[in-house]
Amino acid sequence: MLDANEFIKDAVEDLKKKIPGKAIIACSGGVDSMVSAALASKAIGGRLLAVYVDTGLMRKGETEEVKGMLKEMKINYKIIDASEEFFRHLKGITDPETKRKTIGERFIRVFEREAKEFGAEYLVQGTIAPDWIESGDDVRHTIKSHHNVGGLPKEMGMTVVEPLWDLYKDEVRAVARILKIRSSERQPFPGPGLSVRCLDEVTPENIAIVREACFIVEDEIGKAAEKGKMELPWQYFAVLIPTRSVGVQGDRRAYGRTIVVRSISSIDGMTAAYSKIPQDVLDAISSRITNTMKSHVNRVVYDITNKPPATIEWE
Repeated sequence: MLDANEFIKDAVEDLKKKIPGKAIIACSGGVDSMVSAALASKAIGGRLLAVYVDTGLMRKGETEEVKGMLKEMKINYKIIDASEEFFRHLKGITDPETKRKTIGERFIRVFEREAKEFGAEYLVQGTIAPDWIESGDDVRHTIKSHHNVGGLPKEMGMTVVEPLWDLYKDEVRAVARILKIRSSERQPFPGPGLSVRCLDEVTPENIAIVREACFIVEDEIGKAAEKGKMELPWQYFAVLIPTRSVGVQGDRRAYGRTIVVRSISSIDGMTAAYSKIPQDVLDAISSRITNTMKSHVNRVVYDITNKPPATIEWE
């Protein structure tokens, strides 16, 4: 079992040796990147710049929440709005691997610009064990590329430092609790953001639909857990799939989009079981999504597939 205090001590010392100069890190607000930023900040202080990139693919209220966390942690940070750049490069792309690798490369290009301005030669990343296991290597098949593994361009101009490489998600959370990081219990969010929860072309309109649906799923399940109706799942969100179906609005025919609700229970993310959401909670989610977005969505379905055979995210 991981000794979180001992890990923090060793990781900080290791980072001091590995980063003699300035470093940059992408902070999404997720527990992996925030723990990595906290460790690096302890090791090198103001020589670290934490960069939060608003890709336009973030959850509702994400940017302000992350900004607040970085301020609390007293980490040197910068917020960048690169949404237009990301949507431009993702135009016309629907293949999930191409999406991930395009986003990974765009991230690196953004960081290269910021690194040059800051004078950084090192890129700190929150890569954890499931990331590189799923991304594959010479002996493993690729399940899906992670933006901080499979999407990295070969010539990125920075040395990568990954302090959480051998840890699993439950271990990272244990470290986060010791460091008093607010996102220690935050549910996982994919590096490529909402793009992998949109199984269609990544456009501002499609992302707006899945963003609102994700917010509703998170809000309704969160309220149900607070009331003791169910345990809070490991991860719970919505997916927009490229399927339209016939529906009825009032007395007229409608042809709308389909939203999938995904909620799973897990310990480390390597295996997972779908959550047994109470019927009244599913009903509240479905009604709220179809009422809130009636001009776009007319059908909500629930994914009851475990991992394996499915992955947690749909892409």
